[in-house]
Amino acid sequence: MITFLTCLAALVIAYFTYGKYLEKVCDIDEKNPTPASTMYDGVDYIPMPRWKTFLIQLLNIAGLGPIFGAILGAAYGPVAFLWITLGGIFMGAMHDFIAGVISLKNNGLSLPEIIGKYLGNGTKMFMRIFTVFLMVLVGAVFMSQPATLIATNISIPALETSQVFTGTSWELFATLMVILIYYILATLLPIDKIIGRFYPIFGIALLVMALGILVVLLFQSDTYTIPELTSLTNMKCDAEKFPIIPMLFTTIACGALSGFHATQSPLMARCLTNEKQSRPIFYGAMIAESIIALIWAAIAMAFWGNVEGLNNAIAENGGNAATLVNIISDTTLGSTIAALVIFGVIACAITSGDTAFRSARLIVADMFGISQQPLSKRIYVSLPLFAVGLFIIFALPFQTIWSYFAWTNQTLAAITLWCITSYLAKSKKPVIIALIPALIMTYICSSYIFISPMMFGIENHTTAYICGGMLTLAIAAAAALKIKRE
Repeated sequence: MITFLTCLAALVIAYFTYGKYLEKVCDIDEKNPTPASTMYDGVDYIPMPRWKTFLIQLLNIAGLGPIFGAILGAAYGPVAFLWITLGGIFMGAMHDFIAGVISLKNNGLSLPEIIGKYLGNGTKMFMRIFTVFLMVLVGAVFMSQPATLIATNISIPALETSQVFTGTSWELFATLMVILIYYILATLLPIDKIIGRFYPIFGIALLVMALGILVVLLFQSDTYTIPELTSLTNMKCDAEKFPIIPMLFTTIACGALSGFHATQSPLMARCLTNEKQSRPIFYGAMIAESIIALIWAAIAMAFWGNVEGLNNAIAENGGNAATLVNIISDTTLGSTIAALVIFGVIACAITSGDTAFRSARLIVADMFGISQQPLSKRIYVSLPLFAVGLFIIFALPFQTIWSYFAWTNQTLAAITLWCITSYLAKSKKPVIIALIPALIMTYICSSYIFISPMMFGIENHTTAYICGGMLTLAIAAAAALKIKRE
């Protein structure tokens, strides 16, 4: 419990200390006009109140990450607490905050355009393709998972033995189509019509879910004992195959650091009414997400008695984190509230998936300079994106999609951190606050390439780490030249 409470306190304190320091670094001034007023278009550039933008940002960046990722990451042991806390404070929240501020100060530009400004046009062209691909991948992940959760809890007798595609039931297909229709509407309509109205409600639900689990941890500590951090030992079963570096850092992404977040920040940068709102909305939302991840990681370890019990539960349930969430919620909160938790989990996934497609639309529109005020232009930009998303769902196994999403997501975080480093260097600000995280994440993503079975899969990890280090040095040198040149 001491480790957990220390980490919880550190996250809260960081918002008022390190978050305030970053405000000074970025020259936040409430007198500066924001894109919501200077570029109002009634579709994407719309001023909204701070409480609403905070809850929308939290829901946009959260998805399944701080719940599913935290539970699966907890299988590595209490070392997960360390990554969530330090990663959340010095990497994830800093990454989200400065990326959001850069967009805010550049008329709400989407991430690839920002990266192009600070890392050059060549990088911008690559990032346009890379980021759109990631957004469609996120959309596919967060379309398939809630559809699977819903389909497994409904039954249409006449269709029980029918399949529309191999391995795809009619229930699943019908659910996918309903979610797809919702995604299309949420992507095309002005941001205040669906996202602005309903997301704050779901955001509150996400916080209430975490608060309910926190109450259980604090007041039933005799029943659910949270293990303490006494070493950095990898407690995951088959630890040789899943080393902490880099696997823990890609398993727990959204709860500590996620490149996807930097693609969502421009959505809210176009809705802020005051630069002073940047800290609660960008830094604060990430801190809140880290707290949610910390809580779910703690209950995952405590619920099954210890980390070994959690590993056994993961194995028994085929690695299905949704099932584990259901078991935890049903036992600790009761069946009625557990049903609401599952509903909340589904809502979290859906509300990240649609904003992923919305981000993809804006990135493509920024890329080709297509005005998004006419509905017809929003439609012809969006429909190909949805078509590719559906193709990915039906063409690839979910585990393959998730593995590539995990690496692509953290690679985007590393690139964004290099962009932030360049921004700080050009602004004559302390570069170190982004440079160290950029080097760390570059090494994580580089070593993943050589260790992951989905890529090179080198069994000798020492060799893989050396290869990762050499690639990191090469990338760092290239980034330094880019920053100096630009």
